[in-house]
Amino acid sequence: MMFAYHQIFILICCVVAVNSLMFRLPANSRRCLKEEIHKGVLVSGEYELSDAPGQKTDLMVTDTKGHILVSRENVDKGKFAFVTDDYDVFEACFVSKAPAGQRTQEQEVTLSLKHGVEAKSYDSIAEVGRLKPLEVELQKLEDLSESIVKDFAYMRQREAEMRDTNESTNTRVLYFSIFSMCILLALATWQVLYLRRFFKAKKLIE
Repeated sequence: MMFAYHQIFILICCVVAVNSLMFRLPANSRRCLKEEIHKGVLVSGEYELSDAPGQKTDLMVTDTKGHILVSRENVDKGKFAFVTDDYDVFEACFVSKAPAGQRTQEQEVTLSLKHGVEAKSYDSIAEVGRLKPLEVELQKLEDLSESIVKDFAYMRQREAEMRDTNESTNTRVLYFSIFSMCILLALATWQVLYLRRFFKAKKLIE
């Protein structure tokens, strides 16, 4: 039974997103990573920078509204966590600063971002709740299932919004087409009447 739960847990873990990357950060530059995350989701990050004597690197995490969620100065290694207030695109930026005239070097930055179930510390939960390994895995399965259900609910909501938008657009296009046809008919009628008066004035027709 425990083996079966373990297999199901591994299978579901395959659908959980984890972003981990390494990049180079030149001196006096800015490098950012953007992530689109749903509302009410726990986000955790872990970062590590290579040594660069005399240079300082700051970390800042913001949303599209300019709210600062995480702000760290002169970082080299650490972790951060926050909970999203709304569905948004969040940006984690590393800003390198070096004194003028000093010899500079690139830094290697390793950043790992986790959100949702992967961001939770189940070791702490197990320790606080005195849970057995099977109970911990069942808790993980429950959280994963809830996360998947929320994702599907969000997808249905987005589908409904897109359908409403399409229907509204189709209705507007229909009204605009009818309005255009009326304008064209009115212009055609006016042109016929104008030409008729013109030809009568020139005595080309009676």
